[in-house]
Amino acid sequence: MSAANEPDTVFQELLAANPRPQKVRNLNALHELCRDHHATGGRDFTLPTIGKFCQDKGIFAKGRALYNEPAADYRKLIEAWARLAGPAPVKVRKELSTDEYVSRIPDPAIRMLVQSTIAERNKLKSQLNMLRSTKVLEVDRRPVVDVQPLIGNPAAGLTASEKEALAKAVSKKFLDRKGWEEIALGEIVDESGRTLFDPGFGTGLRKLLGAI
Repeated sequence: MSAANEPDTVFQELLAANPRPQKVRNLNALHELCRDHHATGGRDFTLPTIGKFCQDKGIFAKGRALYNEPAADYRKLIEAWARLAGPAPVKVRKELSTDEYVSRIPDPAIRMLVQSTIAERNKLKSQLNMLRSTKVLEVDRRPVVDVQPLIGNPAAGLTASEKEALAKAVSKKFLDRKGWEEIALGEIVDESGRTLFDPGFGTGLRKLLGAI
């Protein structure tokens, strides 16, 4: 059996088992669907993809039907087409841009903080790149003037609603509801352990609000 004829051969073998008329119609529709998909250059014959096509064409009410035990013959036919098509192309995951990532943050207070953090990061990166491009550094050895720290709470200018929104961003109730967690150094991680906000986020925000 040549590879080019394998799907047709498998199809005829399935029909030779004298299935019920409904199954014959479904097999024929599936066979033609796979033929059209292959003719247009399609190489993805995975069950999720073919199942969606079958659902769209009305061959099955739900594409998940292909996973059921009675659908073994349908899977056998799909596998024959998959062997003819060869390996499916590898799907490259699209990386979100920074703006797209930020826009997906639903809470406006957290979105504002993230935007501020990103702006500060970009500023520091720009300064670092400038230093790297500088071939001659001038060292100022003059005495350093002692600068007194600012007096007062830097969060004093915030409105009550702004303070409440910022405090909510690191509250345990809010983090639990999101499936997030604040760990040792104040960083915020999601349920898979991926860092959402860098170390110092939680502790720094509390200091800003005068909570600690």
